Amino acid sequence: MQRLARHQLLPVLSLLLSATLWGLVWYPLRLLEARGLEGLWLTLTSYGAALAVGLLWAWPSRHDWRGQTLVLVLMGLAAGWCNVAFVLAVLDGTVVRVLLLFYLSPVWTLALGWLLLAEHPGRAGLVVLVLALLGALVMLWNPAMGLPWPLSEADWLAVSSGFAFACSNVLVRKLRQVSIQTKSLVTWLGVVLVAAGGVLLGSQPAPTVTGDTWFGALLLGWFGFMIMAPAVIYGVSRMPVHRSAVILLFELVVGAVSSLLLSDERIVAQEWAGGALILVAAYLAAHAHVRDSR
Repeated sequence: MQRLARHQLLPVLSLLLSATLWGLVWYPLRLLEARGLEGLWLTLTSYGAALAVGLLWAWPSRHDWRGQTLVLVLMGLAAGWCNVAFVLAVLDGTVVRVLLLFYLSPVWTLALGWLLLAEHPGRAGLVVLVLALLGALVMLWNPAMGLPWPLSEADWLAVSSGFAFACSNVLVRKLRQVSIQTKSLVTWLGVVLVAAGGVLLGSQPAPTVTGDTWFGALLLGWFGFMIMAPAVIYGVSRMPVHRSAVILLFELVVGAVSSLLLSDERIVAQEWAGGALILVAAYLAAHAHVRDSR
């Protein structure tokens, strides 16, 4: 019985771990950028470090590509743009605003999951989704931050990243027979390819930074992105996508609190109220997963 309970909770805890790390990752990214390592090169270095180790980790699962090549390629491209756009957005924009616009993704996830996976959220699922989106809207309803609509390049990057995130998660869910190792490797490979393409298209020379700055980017890849990708893939693979999308909204709360504590950004009462609604929605989604798994 205890083993079954742990099995039911692990996907939820995995998603909450990933959401927590994603809500905090903006801080080391900004520290490294402040030392001269710009967004695309920072992304390329960190995810390149994850990819190098991931190649060894995923090698025993190399046969997963058979018959799934096209879907894996599409998943890699979606994950690649999602991560690159997110990094660039949090480096240039306001943390909370970027996260809020990124987390329009439950809307895309619901639509794509319905169309491509035939996963119907039902009335209860729709209530949870509406509650979560209402929380996001309340958090964003701050005249100083503008209306919940993209107003800058960082905003558009955040929105497009959220859409790509939804596409990636739906494809992760579709690839149920493919191992976590392979899906994680495809994620890291997709990010490296998109970031490298951005560097080449922008003709961006390698920045002149200290060795410890490069090493810091490598550490972020090994102890950050190497944990975050498998964690979210594990959770998304084991529950309907509309439910995982709501649980991942916990990242908004972590991002809001961390930006309050670690930056000069300030959070108003509406944002705290919205965060509370999101936490309630995440709890209901997590509770529903455990209940339905019994």
